[in-house]
Amino acid sequence: MKILQINANYGFGSTGIIVKDIGETLIKNGHEPYFAYQSTNEQVENGYKIGNKLGWKWHALHARLFGKQAYASKLATKKFLKWVDKIKPDVIHFHNLHSNYVNLNLILDYIAKNKIKTVATLHDCWFFTGKCTHYVEEKCDKWQSTCGKCPRNKKEVKSLFFDATSKVLNDKVSRFNKIEDLTIVGCSEWIAGEVKKSKIKPKKVDVIRNGVDTTIFNEKESSFRKDNGITHEFVVLGLASKWYDGKNREQVEKLINDNLGIKFVMLGVNDNNKEFFNSFENVISLGFIKDRELLAEIYSACDVFVNLTHADTLPTVNMESICSGTPVITFDSCGSPELIEDGVTGYIVKEGDFIAINEKINYIKNNPLSFDLSKQQAKFDKNEAYEKYVEIYKN
Repeated sequence: MKILQINANYGFGSTGIIVKDIGETLIKNGHEPYFAYQSTNEQVENGYKIGNKLGWKWHALHARLFGKQAYASKLATKKFLKWVDKIKPDVIHFHNLHSNYVNLNLILDYIAKNKIKTVATLHDCWFFTGKCTHYVEEKCDKWQSTCGKCPRNKKEVKSLFFDATSKVLNDKVSRFNKIEDLTIVGCSEWIAGEVKKSKIKPKKVDVIRNGVDTTIFNEKESSFRKDNGITHEFVVLGLASKWYDGKNREQVEKLINDNLGIKFVMLGVNDNNKEFFNSFENVISLGFIKDRELLAEIYSACDVFVNLTHADTLPTVNMESICSGTPVITFDSCGSPELIEDGVTGYIVKEGDFIAINEKINYIKNNPLSFDLSKQQAKFDKNEAYEKYVEIYKN
């Protein structure tokens, strides 16, 4: 089989790594992978780069002026489709198409006209909404019928003048529903359930959780504690962007100040939030960690990972932490709790309940969790996940 995957990036970032891994799985099974992308850091065999920097900048401006993302890049998309004509893929697999590099309507019309079998993975909600990648914080369900008067119109890919969400949703629904053989794959049970409420009616909806590389994410010896002057302290790991989120910040400040005997390690600290985190004497601020081996060492060195996400389809970080032997505490929001065995690999608390977050942190501090690591790694192994895609392609 010839399988063409389309994604914003290849070989880096969460979805870019997934695309590369699926390609390697296809080769192992004797199939022929092709890739189309906006960005990559490596030479890609059977790869096609869609557009250029000038085109991407115009596309971003177009989206903000007219409120319609994935409506520009017409010339770049037409050139790309000529390449698709040459390779004649058996299946086209969509990942992230909302990064200002491709024209969605042209691609969907081409697929319907040529009767190409199609898979679309939902890494977020964009395929079945008029604009947004996540709507849970707004408690919006307009996408189930018709969008318009969008509560996120000035927030996510900020539209300067127009609210085109109703037209965009109608375009997506009409075009996706013209594809004769469309399989939608949710990377969580939660998002698979959400798309079933939408007006897009695929031939099949399936669930394949994204996996992690368990040869990297496992329990490791680490000098992280010694290097950062941590001796006997209990260590909580968090993502700076989630902890600094406006819905969390006030409670986070109280949580950190109420636990001065605990060390808090924040990953992804940047210019926007470093002043906040550096104001605490018991916080260790780290930037974005690109080295996954180092990241696995940090997970292993910490006692619990606390994920304060409010809107995540399926947080890979939860799986990475558990596979590194570190339990997770998270809110009961979207796909995040699906990855936790409550009371075994961590705890799930009601969204926004920081009293419960504090209680669970201190409970684990006094009653460390122990779980069967090999069982969890088998559940989250990327190789098992991506073999399931091969079966979907075959079917």
